[in-house]
Amino acid sequence: MKKVYYTIKEVAEMFSVKESLLRFWESEFPQLKPQTVGNKVRQYTQKDIDMVGVIYNLVKVRGFKIAAARKMLNENRTGAEQSEKILNTLISVREELTLLKNQLDRLS
Repeated sequence: MKKVYYTIKEVAEMFSVKESLLRFWESEFPQLKPQTVGNKVRQYTQKDIDMVGVIYNLVKVRGFKIAAARKMLNENRTGAEQSEKILNTLISVREELTLLKNQLDRLS
């Protein structure tokens, strides 16, 4: 069963980044605004996590500077989101092919 809300710690672990980086991204990208409750406890929805994925792809994978990534999201958000989805699909396909290769290697 999928959770409705994730903590900042859980989201940071999903992307292997520090919590402080997520807080920094919140200040730099207006598209990333997780809900806060109580004593400033952040609650990330799946939509927030998807946005973190897009930002991660732009900044960490593709090497965009923060300003360039922000501009890309402002001007071509759909393109940035599609790029992140394509990358995730390619990674998934690569993992499946590696698994198949390992299984074939065991047969020979």
